[in-house]
Amino acid sequence: MTKQRKIIHVDMDAFFASVEQRDQPAYQGKPLIVGGQPNSRGVVAACSYEARKFGIHSAMPCSRAYRLCPQAIFVPPRFEAYRAVSNQIREIFWQYASQVEPLSLDEAYLDVTYTADYEGSATLIAQAIKRDILAKTQLHASAGVSYNKFLAKIASDLDKPNGLYVIRPEQGLHFVADFPIGKFHGVGPATEAKMQKLGIKTGADLRKKTLLELVERFGKSGQYYYNIARAIDERPVRSKRVRKSLGKETTFAEDILSTELLTEQLNALAEPILNMLAEQAIRAKTMTVKVKYADFRQVTRAQSVDAALDKRAVKQWIPLLLNRTEAGRKPIRLVGLSFSGLEVANQQRVHPEFDF
Repeated sequence: MTKQRKIIHVDMDAFFASVEQRDQPAYQGKPLIVGGQPNSRGVVAACSYEARKFGIHSAMPCSRAYRLCPQAIFVPPRFEAYRAVSNQIREIFWQYASQVEPLSLDEAYLDVTYTADYEGSATLIAQAIKRDILAKTQLHASAGVSYNKFLAKIASDLDKPNGLYVIRPEQGLHFVADFPIGKFHGVGPATEAKMQKLGIKTGADLRKKTLLELVERFGKSGQYYYNIARAIDERPVRSKRVRKSLGKETTFAEDILSTELLTEQLNALAEPILNMLAEQAIRAKTMTVKVKYADFRQVTRAQSVDAALDKRAVKQWIPLLLNRTEAGRKPIRLVGLSFSGLEVANQQRVHPEFDF
């Protein structure tokens, strides 16, 4: 089966400035600069979209930013506040992705190839992540969806702010051909100038160069440029953290008293999770049933086993764990099922077909 990945790049919109505007309502709708003071030698760490209209951008000297927009509000950065929000955002990422690779406090790559939510649609998953971030932090994020990191990174910048842009597998080659070389991720100003002198202005121009020519001109980066000109990027999304658990839950339209129906619902939750674990060659040794009663009181019941949990064991344990709650005696509004104690098995992964 052809290997097709589903990669999302999430980038918070004007992150530092947006946190300041959220926390200080008086800053909202006004040009805001996070960084040094106008009379200092400091630079702009971030600026609001209102400030960007005046030509202000990150890394610009604050003295120049002041000349461009004297009415701008200058505030010092509060990195602890930004880290706290960043941690909230990353927890949301882990609810959907099997691998999360942060690039900074405000952006990350997510591999959702094996995510079962929303029937595996990467676009719907990206929409859900954006909604969850807004609900949790009152901040907007933009997202790019594609089949590799290079295209996902480019896509996230094409519909800002609060945007979502998708580059499908069949669009990659054509998209790269028309794209200006200066906007390619990995091509900085110096490299762009060098490419322009060689007549390379778009991805199509870059594609005309042989691998040997690019390596001779750009050294070891030549291979990367050769690949991205063809919309190829095999770099994996690399996590520093190991996912600790995987689970799903469902809230009922009406409270349920029947243990048979609750067991049926939990088995339905288990199937996509177990499939996802199998596809990623991950074994789980602990399963947890979560129950929320009609009065909103919540309990969990867990069971660990020596061997990995398979479908047969899960089906056996679900009614036993449910029996350790007050199911059947008290109406229930929500049930959830999660698996933890995860470890990678020595098996070959199966790559599903791409589904946007």
